[in-house]
Amino acid sequence: MTARIAFVVYPGFQSLDLAALGPFELANALAPEPVYEIETVALAPGLVASSAGIAVQARAFGRQPYDTVLVSGATGPTPTDHALFAELRRVAGKARRLAAICTGAFVLAEAGLLDGRRAATHWARTRELARRFPAIRVEDDRIFVNDDGVWTSAGMTACIDLALALVEEDCGNDIARTIARKLVVYHRRGGGQSQFSTLSELEPASDRIRVALAHARENLRAPLTVDDLAAVVHWSPRHFARAFRDETGVTPAKAVEKLRLEAAQALIEAGHDSIGRIAAESGFGDEDRMRRAFMRALGKPPQTVVREIRARMPAAPGDD
Repeated sequence: MTARIAFVVYPGFQSLDLAALGPFELANALAPEPVYEIETVALAPGLVASSAGIAVQARAFGRQPYDTVLVSGATGPTPTDHALFAELRRVAGKARRLAAICTGAFVLAEAGLLDGRRAATHWARTRELARRFPAIRVEDDRIFVNDDGVWTSAGMTACIDLALALVEEDCGNDIARTIARKLVVYHRRGGGQSQFSTLSELEPASDRIRVALAHARENLRAPLTVDDLAAVVHWSPRHFARAFRDETGVTPAKAVEKLRLEAAQALIEAGHDSIGRIAAESGFGDEDRMRRAFMRALGKPPQTVVREIRARMPAAPGDD
């Protein structure tokens, strides 16, 4: 039986958020039989114009339950239509999952659907969300947050990360990974990963340095020496090391450490608490090496980061 997905739009929605439908579409193509039935819905049926002027055909909210309700964000002001909020409350009460992209979190907040929950939104709007809705625990600088089936994401292309996570929850890691490769995106930025990735921070100018960094991020458990990375882009190690530092401001070794640190933090946020496993999965290899990297970058060992993250997470049902 297919799961019905309601992609909620409204006048002025962000057209880029339509990219979130790609992972669901590809999941249908990869699975033995269709997994999802996607519907674009709005308060009233008809054409709904995005902030870019592109209009999409939408149905009115249906009476039958949806599996997942996914609310788009907006570049400008989010809607203040109380009829829309009432419809969202109605369908959310019957849905298995509720999700919002970017400033779609404000729409859910206006509907009262985020009260008492953790939530993410575009980095430029986190303070506003926290100020306007003090009952929400806003997670600054998170790619996405899942609070007991209510998902919210950061802005713009983070909609793909959110959709991949939803597909992974339904179809498993293998299909989600294949979809990510078809979309030519990283599989996958964990929800706890910063909205500002190491790759965007380094901002190399040349394609070859970008290729080397992308290779490093996809192969963190490999040695990733200067010789290894230089071979990937067919440069001599000496030329590669000089060009890398000129373009990024750091050595290749420091960049690899940053990527591994980012991966380790994402694993911790995803719920892993075995320090040895985190060290292995993120490419540090041993706990002491990872500890030294955490101390240099964060001024605290990974065990402390694990405890801090666990402390801010909600208790599981039945816990005292």
